[in-house]
Amino acid sequence: MRSMLFSMPGNEALTASLSARGGWALGALEVRRFPDEESYVRLMSDVKGKSAAIICTLARPDAQLLPLLFACRLLREGGARSIELVAPYLAYMRQDQRFHVGEALTSRHFADLLSQAFDGLITVDPHLHRYRSLSDVYTIDAVSLSASPFLADWIGTNIERPLVIGPDSESEQWAGAIAAACAAPHVVFSKSRRGDRDVRVEATNLNAWRGHNPVLVDDVISSGETLADAARAILAQGFAPPVCIAVHGVFASGAEQALHGLGCRVVTTNAIAHGSNAIDLTPLLCGALGARLGAERPCPTT
Repeated sequence: MRSMLFSMPGNEALTASLSARGGWALGALEVRRFPDEESYVRLMSDVKGKSAAIICTLARPDAQLLPLLFACRLLREGGARSIELVAPYLAYMRQDQRFHVGEALTSRHFADLLSQAFDGLITVDPHLHRYRSLSDVYTIDAVSLSASPFLADWIGTNIERPLVIGPDSESEQWAGAIAAACAAPHVVFSKSRRGDRDVRVEATNLNAWRGHNPVLVDDVISSGETLADAARAILAQGFAPPVCIAVHGVFASGAEQALHGLGCRVVTTNAIAHGSNAIDLTPLLCGALGARLGAERPCPTT
């Protein structure tokens, strides 16, 4: 086989799914920590002349970055022809502006590190707020995929009479696209943020949508405060607890419990492995990866 996939720890299920769908061989990496917390990385596959891809979603990236870079370096030393990074969740995109003098612009610094190591990047719904595209910060060929059709398909299949709700103004285009794809109405709330966990959501009056089932959609669940505040506003208007759907379930401490405590069902994609995963992005990633590596067998995107 001409191409090989490698999994960083925690990404084994997604890597195996991609391998089975696209027909790529699974490579072997041993990654562990010494007692002093330094990383041990060993390549146990022959990659000479082959195209390679490392699957590594980058939630909680600080502990993952050095082993990832070491693995990439090993593939280079082993003679890999090219090395792609498949990072369904891409970290360090939110610090896209210096808000205070002396702040690190970590989105650019992180992009520099990955751009120096890899030949290409495939990710899903990165946080593009002040950047127009990944090419604003990444110097390698970086592909941004959209999971919206997959979220819309799940909603259309599992929720009767859905009302799609975006928790803030930034989600207007996102919520609108999902709602249009599943033929549902949508509304958008507004949000003010005073700190990492100090969020205030101002809800739209939902009286016109009685009889619909509220579905909160967002790209990321991190602290969970935005969705929890929106859920409280929905409950206050006499609706049932919303279903909360996100592409990326980062789930900071207490986030999932807060949403469940409000009666919400939480659904995420497998961009980050978690018990809430109900939406499989393998077809989406397989199509993009096949365009880069060349699929060993047909790789349908649905």
